[in-house]
Amino acid sequence: MNKSEWSKTSWYDFPAAQQPKWPDIHFYSEILEKISVLPALVFAGETRALKQRLAEAASGNIFVLQCGDCSEEFSSCNGSQIHSLLKVILQMSLILAYSGSRRIVNIGRIAGQYAKPRSSDTEVVNGKELPSYRGDMVNSPEPYLEARVPDPGRILDGYFRSAATLNLLRAFTSGGYASLQMAHTWHQDFKDIFPLNTKYEKLIEKIRKS
Repeated sequence: MNKSEWSKTSWYDFPAAQQPKWPDIHFYSEILEKISVLPALVFAGETRALKQRLAEAASGNIFVLQCGDCSEEFSSCNGSQIHSLLKVILQMSLILAYSGSRRIVNIGRIAGQYAKPRSSDTEVVNGKELPSYRGDMVNSPEPYLEARVPDPGRILDGYFRSAATLNLLRAFTSGGYASLQMAHTWHQDFKDIFPLNTKYEKLIEKIRKS
C-alpha cells in the first residue's frame, strides 16, 4: 500500500490475528462508536514533534530511550506509580544525556499497554481450560470462567485510564518537574528502598555547578 492509498479505515482490508472472541458483537460495536467520538489521546502536534526527534535520532544527533512495562494493569493507573515510573525515566535520561553527550527523546511504554496478544484462545490454569487472559482491557486474570469472558466495556475503561495517565504525565513534564533543577529530588523517594548512589549524586552536583 502506498501513501496515497492510506486512510483511517484501510486497516480493515487486512486480516487481524489474535483477536478476542467478543460474546456480544453488537455491544462491542457500540463501544467502538463511543470511543470514535471521544477526544484523541495523542494530538497532531505531539506526533509531529516525535517524528522530528526520531529523524534526528536516525541521523545520530539524539539518543532514544524507551522504557516501561510490557503490559500494564488497570491497578497501575494511580498517581504514585505513574510518578515513580516518570522519575526512573528522567533519571535514566539524565545519566544517558550526560554520559553520551547527546540529547534524549524519552518514549514511555505507558498509558495504554492494557492488552496482551495471545496465540491461543484458551490456556490451562490449575488443570482447568479457560479463555486466555488478554489483558485488563479485554478480561480479568482471575482463574474462573466469568472473569475470563471478554468484556467490550473494558475497552472504554482502558481509554479513560490512558487519558488520565497521559494528563498526569503532561502536568508533571509541563509543570517543571522534568527540569534539570529538579534532578536532585528525583531520587528522594527511593532512598528508603535503595541506598544513596554516590555516582548519581556526584553527577547531579556536576550538572548543578555547570
